[in-house]
Parts: sequence; C-alpha cells; structure tokens
Amino acid sequence: MSSATPTPATRAARRLPLAGVLRLGRPSDIWFKPALSVVVSMAPPTLTLLALGRLDLAMYTMAGSLCALYAHNRPYAARARVLVRVVLGMVGGLALALVTASLTTDAVVLVAVGALMAAVQKALCDATRIGPPGNVVLTFISSASLFVPQHLGQVPGHVGLALAAAAWAWLVGMAPGLLRPYGPERRATAQALRAAAAYAATRGTGDGHERARATAAGAVQAAWQALLATGARTGPRRALERLLIRAEVALAAPADTDPERLRDWARELCAAGTVPATVETAAAAEELLGVDTELSAPRRPWWNRLGPLVPVVARTALGCALAGYASLALGIGRPYWALVTAAALYQANLVLTWKRSIQRIVGNLVGVLVFAAVSPLVHTSGLLLVLCVLACAFGAEALISRNYWLGSVCVTPMALLVSEFAGAHPAGELITERAVDTVVGALVGFVAALVVVDRKAADRVEQALTAVDKCREQAARLLAEERPEPAALEAARRRLAAALVELRATVDAASGEWWPRALPQERVVLTEQSGHRTLAATVRRLGLHAPGADTGSITEDVRP
Repeated sequence: MSSATPTPATRAARRLPLAGVLRLGRPSDIWFKPALSVVVSMAPPTLTLLALGRLDLAMYTMAGSLCALYAHNRPYAARARVLVRVVLGMVGGLALALVTASLTTDAVVLVAVGALMAAVQKALCDATRIGPPGNVVLTFISSASLFVPQHLGQVPGHVGLALAAAAWAWLVGMAPGLLRPYGPERRATAQALRAAAAYAATRGTGDGHERARATAAGAVQAAWQALLATGARTGPRRALERLLIRAEVALAAPADTDPERLRDWARELCAAGTVPATVETAAAAEELLGVDTELSAPRRPWWNRLGPLVPVVARTALGCALAGYASLALGIGRPYWALVTAAALYQANLVLTWKRSIQRIVGNLVGVLVFAAVSPLVHTSGLLLVLCVLACAFGAEALISRNYWLGSVCVTPMALLVSEFAGAHPAGELITERAVDTVVGALVGFVAALVVVDRKAADRVEQALTAVDKCREQAARLLAEERPEPAALEAARRRLAAALVELRATVDAASGEWWPRALPQERVVLTEQSGHRTLAATVRRLGLHAPGADTGSITEDVRP
C-alpha cells in the first residue's frame, strides 16, 4: 500500500510543484446533487424577497440556503443530524457576526473577530470531518456579515430569515431519501467495488498496484463508515455489507478475483433496482458478527482529533488576520474577501496549500472577468440578477469537483453579484477590489503557512505506525489460536484495516510539509506490507475466499 517516495534526510525544504495544479479531473459521481440542491434551496427565498422588494435581505436567507451543500455523501439518518449541526454552526456564526457588527465598526476589531471565527470553523469542520465544502462557506457568511451595517434590533429578524431558509435547505437535503432511502450507502459501496476492481486488475503486482491498493482500502473504509453511520442493520444494508466483504476479499487476494464481477455489481448498485447479492456462506455470515461488535464498541470522540489540527488552525488564524489587515492597509473597503481567500487555502499540508493558492488565484481572476461580462446585464433587472446568482451557484458545484479553480470561476461572480443585492456598485470598483484582495489574501495566507511549521507531523507518523503494529499483533494472536472467535477475529481485522488507512493518510500529509523531518519510510513500507499480509491471512482464516465465492450472483428481494 505504500506509494510515498522516501524523503531524504539531507533535503531541507520541499519543492513546491506547478505541474498538474490546474489539470482537470473527472467530475464527482454525484456532482448534480449539491448543484441542484443549492439552486432549489436558494430560489424560493430569494425570489420571494424579490417579489416583496426586499432583495437587500437575500444575503441572510442565502446563509441558510447554503446549508444544502453539505452531507450529500451521508446516509439519510446521519445526514439529518449532520445538517442540523451545519445549520446551528451557520446560523450561530451569522448571529455572532451580526451582533459584533452592531457593537463596533472598527475594522481592526472586525478582522480580528473574523480571523478567530475562521480558525474555530476550520477546527470544528476538520475535527468532525464534515466534508466538502467544509469551513469555507461558513467563513464566507460570517466574515461578510461582520462588515454589514447593523444594529442590535435588526439581528433577531435577520437570524430568523436565515433559520427559515436553513429549515427549507434541511428539507431539500433530506427529500431524495423518499425515493432512494439507501442511495448514499449504495454509492459508497459501488465506489469501493470499483476501486477494488481496479486493484484486482493489477493482480497485486502490476504497475501502480500500491497506489491502487491504497485507494481501494480508503474507499472500502469510507463505505464501512457509511454503512455503520446509523447503526440500523436493515436488510438492504446487510446485502451491501456482503458486497463490501467481496471488495475486501479482492484486497486480500487480487489475483484470484474477477474484477469484472465487481464492476458489474457496482453498476447494478448505481442503477435503480434491487441490491445485488453474493452467494451467502456461513463464513460471510460469521464475518458480519464483527459489524455488531464494532457497532457496540465505544466511538472515539471527535474532539480527540483536535490535537493534530493545531498547526493548520494556527495557520488559519494568523493568515486570515494578516490578509485582512493587509487589505485594510491597501485601502480596500471589503477586507473580508482577503480573509476568506486565506481561509480557503489551508489544506492538510503545505504542498496541498500551495496548490490551492494557485488554483484560487487563477479561478478568482478568471471569475472577475466573467462578472465584468455579465454585470451590464444584471443591472437591468432584479430577476436577471437572481437568475445569474442561481446559475453561478449551480455552475460552481457542477465544476468544482473537476478542479477547485474551475469552480472558483463561478463562485467569484456569484459572490460579487450577491453584493449587488443591497444596491448597485460600480463594476470597476468591485472587480479591482476583488482581484487585489484575491492576490493579497493568497500571498499573505501562504506566507503564514510557511511561518507556522507543523513540527509534529513525523511524530504522528510514529504514532500511526505504533497503532498499526498494535492492531496487527492483536489480529496475529487471534490467528494463532486453534479456533478463534469469528466475531473477535473480524473485529480485529476491521481495526487493522482502519489503522492502515489512517497510516497512509498520515504519511501522505506529513510528506507534504515544507520543512520535513526524515520520515521512517522503510518502516512504513514494511509495516504496510506486514499489515496487509495479516489482513489477507484473516480473510483466509475466516473462510471468505472459498473457491467460487465471488462468482455467483443472485438477487435479493430488497428494494433500493
């Protein structure tokens, strides 16, 4: 599973790449879901305000509407809870920003508050693994609200508008569950099957097999997390669990797996119809006992993940503050644009942050040209203004999965058009300020990332290695028993698989830091190899890889 290149101890600093930074990838499998959801969430409140002649209030309803962007990969029971947390975070941040704006107009204080809020939002979103679009949308709303003229008597009404729109966004996010209640779980399982098929096609030794194995292991782990997110062991989920077991078998014995069978199952899962099922075996039924064991085990609290996030959170606070103050020093009237630009940069390591900086600058500068083209049109009609905002929102979500810069081409004119809701501004002024703030925010934000060095990255690799060794030893002890309890063996195997995925993510993050300590790459390779050998041994011991076990095909009478 190792794919990282050893880091020479003599290299003081890492090269920052330019090649491929703007290359377009494949769109997300569900790009249309957030794209349609945000349009459906935004349109009714915004058009209602337009009809009432109060389009100046649309920024508050947009705060609630943008909650529809989140949790599209979560099962619906889990999505309901996650969206509630997003709504509380969004509306809470808006309320705090509006109260602050009503108490002071000192731009220095407002930038400081905005930077601290951005850091807290980054910490919470990363620790809870909320998923895209993460903290950026929350920071955009709260930072922009800090610079809106306000008095305390207006705050309850404005927050109420956001809550009403957020309630509608919650309904929009949950509505697809009426037609496909197991859609997210099916998609996650299909992605795991496709990734496992790609690894099986290498027979475990072909070109790119290590990266393919890492990708497949991550996809399988993500699918298990989706299936275990609610704790409800329904018939369709059990059928999906058995399919996921076949993906794990492919990881353990790629040379004995038919990749086309896995791809066929993935295609069936993505279509409307019943859940395809593998031939049921006693061993597979016993393995599913490990799922019950995992469900009954205590979950690791999300706040335990805050420790490793300290460097990126510190980068966010420092970078946002410095970007905002640099914008003020240049006389820009909207320093929150620079602040949000800086907040959007910070990724898991410095190399990824560098790439995001380039993408942000390119996307925003192209985006201001798009705004310059449509600005004369939208000033002629409030309806055209709203329709352009909706079109930009759809385009942003449709394109951003291909590359961040391409989505930014739509996000930038949307943000500029939203500023027109409260009244027309000179297009040249908006374009100039946005372009300057983009460059300033990206440059100053990246410099802050250089200053705040993550010195604990190598330590986290050591901790991840120790965790894998511990899980592997537990599984090995069970394998040494004459008749190990199947549920205990399966639970140990699943813990080892999760630890290996976490190790690869930790190594990849540490390998992208600017001033890296020499990572124990040889030990990483050996640990991953021995861990996967142990995983394969548990599969064989559980009897899951019986001859012909993955070649049968029956269909359960289970609706999607």
